[in-house]
Amino acid sequence: MTTVYTGHPAQGRRAKTRALAPPLAVVAAGGVCCAAVLIGDPTTPGGPLPVCPTKALLGITCPGCGGMRMLYSLLHGDIPAALHYNALTFLMGLLFVWSTAAWAVGRLRGRWVNSWLHWRWTPLAFGVAFALWFVVRNLPFAPFTALRV
Repeated sequence: MTTVYTGHPAQGRRAKTRALAPPLAVVAAGGVCCAAVLIGDPTTPGGPLPVCPTKALLGITCPGCGGMRMLYSLLHGDIPAALHYNALTFLMGLLFVWSTAAWAVGRLRGRWVNSWLHWRWTPLAFGVAFALWFVVRNLPFAPFTALRV
């Protein structure tokens, strides 16, 4: 099996379909997850979607808490509510869309497309962002108590 990053663009219908199959599979899986969140309605207590285990067991708000409610609000076009539920996950979603598009274009072109995933400081930035978001969301005084969901 050869890599798609040969330096030569995908030519022909079959080569383009083969190049786009993995990114399209990721998009389809994302669509299924979005449908599950829409149907499950995480804003209604006692629904079919699970609650955050960190919140349930430890009583603290983890960096991902509110992510499903953020997605539900975003799918309904309510961006302020989405940002309230989890601003970091909202930004991560935007970065995920960017990286998926760059991945698809790179597979069609036959070479990498530079995106945030290729930056040297990306892992450190993510680690710092998650740690700060975790600490700030759990501070017990105003205005930080408003970040709890």
